[in-house]
Amino acid sequence: MTSSDPDFDSIPEFPVAPPAPRKGRGAVTNLQGRYEVDQREAVDDGWRSVSVPEDDDGEPKVLRTQVFEERAKTILTRNASPDIPFSVSLNPYRGCEHGCIYCFARPTHSYLGLSPGLDFESRIYAKINAPALLERELSKKSYVPEPIALGVNTDAWQPVERDLRITRRVVEVLSERNHPFAAITKSSLIERDLDLLAPMAARGQFMAAITITTLDPEIARTLEPRAATPSRRLRAIRTLSEAGIPVGVSIAPVIPFVTEPDMERVLEACAEAGASNVSYIVLRLPWEVAPLFKDWLAAHFPDRADRVMSRVRDMRGGKDYDANFATRMKGEGLWADLLRQRFHKAVRRLGLNRRDRGILDMSHFRPVAPTRAEPPARENPQLDLF
Repeated sequence: MTSSDPDFDSIPEFPVAPPAPRKGRGAVTNLQGRYEVDQREAVDDGWRSVSVPEDDDGEPKVLRTQVFEERAKTILTRNASPDIPFSVSLNPYRGCEHGCIYCFARPTHSYLGLSPGLDFESRIYAKINAPALLERELSKKSYVPEPIALGVNTDAWQPVERDLRITRRVVEVLSERNHPFAAITKSSLIERDLDLLAPMAARGQFMAAITITTLDPEIARTLEPRAATPSRRLRAIRTLSEAGIPVGVSIAPVIPFVTEPDMERVLEACAEAGASNVSYIVLRLPWEVAPLFKDWLAAHFPDRADRVMSRVRDMRGGKDYDANFATRMKGEGLWADLLRQRFHKAVRRLGLNRRDRGILDMSHFRPVAPTRAEPPARENPQLDLF
């Protein structure tokens, strides 16, 4: 069907019968990645909604998380994006069990031949040699130290980290070498590593950021199902702050008519918990994230799905997404300007962002030769944790 077809414009954007959500999962489909050779499309004939697979007792099947060991070739990623405040990042995991439906990293699973949907949050790749690779990199004579951003693509303290402890070992390497870094997370598991993080913060070598989208636990349960609850994240902000760690908050993403009405309340709660700096990012829908998000809207917010997408396009030049560096984080147009004004007025009222974020101290970095051997490969590269 082409745009010249008289019925083309009448095709609904959202399915008549939206896919049924799975408990504990963000995506409601396993959308094919954009690099698949054969493309398949489910067609709803209107007779019944798409159902979730059931077990022998008629109960919804549990989608188990699978963890695969990966031996990465490199561990530090560099970027030159002008709208990103760091140039070097480290991600111990590919895929993220938190299952945030809006995650901009979802499309990266397409490179693995997997779905950015349910596969992204249930098939996790653990870079088991990340600490050894980092030691090797920091020990090179040619290495020029600069702050590392930890966990910006997928959460470094996601649930599998509790057992695998790869992030813990990465932090140990950074601590031993006095190498500054910053981290962003939605997990309260970061508190486990306070014994390493607090002394580094005292030396000016660490700062943290916690992402909070909403204070509504019901919305959070479907939006980011396996991340810490909003109240637990607020407690993590307080714990880190009381330990002397500079804590910022990222309100990301701001979703019109879903999390956007909560913005001022989130800022107030974060200020009360001890956050010193705050920022926000408007919903981004690159590549496969757009159809996945629309399916999620149809499943959980059918009453406002059209309004949400209409407002998103108002801030994206009429498109679902615009990757322009100048506008992709904050949007453009009237609604983006109003959102910006709301944010800055609340920040001034609450006394936030008055202290400079600070510059991480690189002066004490020491390039110590690697001392740890890489962990031996397992006979079975797949681990079932649940």
